[in-house]
Amino acid sequence: MKLVDTSSWIDYLRGLETTPSQRVAHLVVNEEAGWCDMIAVELWNGVRGVKEKKDLAALEAEITLFPVDAGVWAKARQLSRVARDKGITAPATDIIIAACAAHYGLEIEHCDAHFHSLIPCSSSL
Repeated sequence: MKLVDTSSWIDYLRGLETTPSQRVAHLVVNEEAGWCDMIAVELWNGVRGVKEKKDLAALEAEITLFPVDAGVWAKARQLSRVARDKGITAPATDIIIAACAAHYGLEIEHCDAHFHSLIPCSSSL
């Protein structure tokens, strides 16, 4: 199971022929794709057109949701402190997603440069 970041879901939902889109398609077919509420909110915030809305609604019924609970928020605060101590500034949304992955012991499927700086920090939590 992998937590699929918004960046990779966008390629998949838009039917782009990219490596991240192909990786997501593989995860979906094998029922190994997961997301959290933050990712779903980001996707709904950027969804375009009727087809994307239908596709996203259908995914909500089949993709594993990892709740952003008190444990994830605690990880996010810790990850923020560790990142800042290392001079890393990242969007709060990416910190929450990285914290969710760390909390549940998941890898992140992404094509977002922010995670390259966060993932080493999250693995040290």
